[in-house]
Amino acid sequence: MFGIKYMKFEPNDYVILYKKGRPVRKGAGISFWYYSASESIIKIPTDVSDETFMFEETTLDFQTVTIQGSVAFRIDDPEKISKYLNFTLKPNAKSYISDVMENLSKKIKTAVAVSTNKTVSKLPLHSAITQREEIKNLIWNDLRADEQLNHLGISVLDLSILGIKPNIETARALEAEAREKILKASDDAIYARRNSSIEQERSVRENEYNTEIAIEEKKREIEERKLKAKQGLQQQQNHLKEQQVQADIILEQKKRELIELSCENTRVEAQAKAYELSCTMQALEGTDHEVLRALASMGMDSNRLIAVAFGELAKKAGAIGQLNVSPDLLTELMNK
Repeated sequence: MFGIKYMKFEPNDYVILYKKGRPVRKGAGISFWYYSASESIIKIPTDVSDETFMFEETTLDFQTVTIQGSVAFRIDDPEKISKYLNFTLKPNAKSYISDVMENLSKKIKTAVAVSTNKTVSKLPLHSAITQREEIKNLIWNDLRADEQLNHLGISVLDLSILGIKPNIETARALEAEAREKILKASDDAIYARRNSSIEQERSVRENEYNTEIAIEEKKREIEERKLKAKQGLQQQQNHLKEQQVQADIILEQKKRELIELSCENTRVEAQAKAYELSCTMQALEGTDHEVLRALASMGMDSNRLIAVAFGELAKKAGAIGQLNVSPDLLTELMNK
């Protein structure tokens, strides 16, 4: 029969079959026969959809920024949204009779734009372009609490902010500012490095000076010790010299005393000998010289006696006519 068709839908499609204005069949991924002349089909996709967006907003300090990103959403309550949006398929069951998906996309983008404007308008430019993750969380939480989306049975599953960029002039100004900050930071780093190098060099020189001072002080201490030792040695030598001089003086005094004593002894001895000789001479005074000679010859050895005898002969040589001396006597005298 013409107009009777068989339809089979995917598991992610929630389908409602209406006949004479009343739902006769509904469910996800169902299949059925229907009569296109008197029945209509509503197909509501329940899979996750991604919608990209890009729009401009104004920050708290009246700077324009471009926000780009995507939002993931899903229809949780197909029957509820079917009461507000027309998801009816054409008789060929291949497309919708209205631009329902475009309208749904507009509603999602509008909700994202409202939440983004609410968030970005409270932030200055610098915070808006640097706190992308915080802005994304604020917008997502606001979308999840959106009354219109909840009324339609739509839940926002995820939100991504791909970029928040200022306009070209502002970007150039920010680049110049950032460049100046970077150059200033570079200059500060060079200045700090130079200061550090100067400080390290000063520390090294100070250590060198301290080392030289310590060495000089050590040298001076060593020289002072040497000088003290030398002075002590000189004092000891002077003391020894003084002691030696004192000893020499004492020795000379002792020698002088000994010499004086020896002289005194010699004088006394000479006086004693003179006295003895005087006494002897007084005793021999008046004695015949022949007797004295005889006394003197007492105790003489034979040689002296022979010599005295020859002396006496010599005195009387004129009176001696002939003197005979034996060879044995002469030989004995010559040998002695």
